[in-house]
Amino acid sequence: MRKSKFLLSALAGLGIATASVAETELTVYSAIEAEDLARYAAKFNEQHPDITINWVRDSTGIVTAKLLAEKNNPQADVVWGLAATSLLLLKSEGMLEPYAPAGVEKLDSKFVDGDNPPYWTGMDAWVASVCYNTVEAEKLGLAVPTSWKDLLDPQYKGHLIMPNPNSSGTGFLDVSSWLQMFGEEGGWAYMDGLHENIARYTHSGSKPCKLAAAGEIPIGISFAFRGAKSKAAGAPLEIIVPSEGVGWDMEATAIVAGTMNLEAAQKLVDFAVTEEANRMYNKGYAVLAIPGIAKPVEHFPEGLQAGMIDNDFEFAANNRARILKEWQARYDGKSDPK
Repeated sequence: MRKSKFLLSALAGLGIATASVAETELTVYSAIEAEDLARYAAKFNEQHPDITINWVRDSTGIVTAKLLAEKNNPQADVVWGLAATSLLLLKSEGMLEPYAPAGVEKLDSKFVDGDNPPYWTGMDAWVASVCYNTVEAEKLGLAVPTSWKDLLDPQYKGHLIMPNPNSSGTGFLDVSSWLQMFGEEGGWAYMDGLHENIARYTHSGSKPCKLAAAGEIPIGISFAFRGAKSKAAGAPLEIIVPSEGVGWDMEATAIVAGTMNLEAAQKLVDFAVTEEANRMYNKGYAVLAIPGIAKPVEHFPEGLQAGMIDNDFEFAANNRARILKEWQARYDGKSDPK
C-alpha cells in the first residue's frame, strides 16, 4: 500500500511537471511548407511554452477536404496557414469560430474577413509564377515564355508541369485566375490548349518548381516563393511573371468551431497577426498582412506585386466545387497517382 501511494504520488508529481511544460495541446491543420512548421511553432512557444502544437500538414485541397469531411466531428482546433478561399468555404459551412485577435486593426483590410468579429485573418499572400530552368530549356531549344498564352505553343508539348487544383491551392488559384482573366468560356478554352502541352499534374503546389529546379522538367507552373527559395539554393531558374497577370491567394488563420481549447486557440490566433509573426512570414513571402514591414525577398521577380490580379475571392470560394468537378472531368487523366 505504501508502495502504491508512493507510485501515485510520483505519477501525480510527474503530471504536475508535465502540465507546467505543456498544459494544452492544440491540433493545428496547415498547408504551410513542411520545412517551416518547426520554425513557426518554436517562435510561438517562446511566448507560450505551455501550449504544444500538434501539426497536421498536407496540400491545401487535401486539408480542405479533410476539414469538410470532419464537419460533424471536428478534430482540429485551429487552421494556421490555409488558403483564404478555403476558409471562406468553411465559413459558409458554419465551421469557423468568429474571433477578433488583438492587433487585428493593424492588418490591411483585404487580409481580414468582412464580418465583425472576423472569422479569419490573413497572414501573407502567395503568388503564381512560372519556374523556367534555363539550362534544361536551352538544351531543348525552348524559348522563354513571357505570357500564359505563350505556354500554348506546341514547342512546349510535354515540357510543362502544373499542380492539380483538387489537391493544391496553387493549382486552384491558377484555374480560378484564368477563369477571371479570360472569362468562363475563354478560361476553359485556354486550359484545353494548355492540357495538350502538360506532361502531368502534381498533387503539390511547390512540386512543379522543385522538379524544374532539379532539371526533371524545364518548366513548372508554381508560385514565386518556391522559385525564389530554389534559386537561392543555386538552381538555374528564371522566375517569370506572365504579362496577363498572376493569380494569388492568402495564407490565413482561423479557429475551428467547437474546439475544446478555445483560450489556447485564441492565443495562437493572437500571435498569428503580430508584427513578430509577420516578419517570420516575410522569410518566404514578400506580401504581408501588416503593411509597411515587409523586406524584399531575395530572388523574387520584379513586377510580381504589380502583376497580382484583382482577385475575386468570393467567386473562387462560391464556385470552387463546380470548377473542381469540371476540371477533373476534363483533365484528371494526366494527374499523378495519389
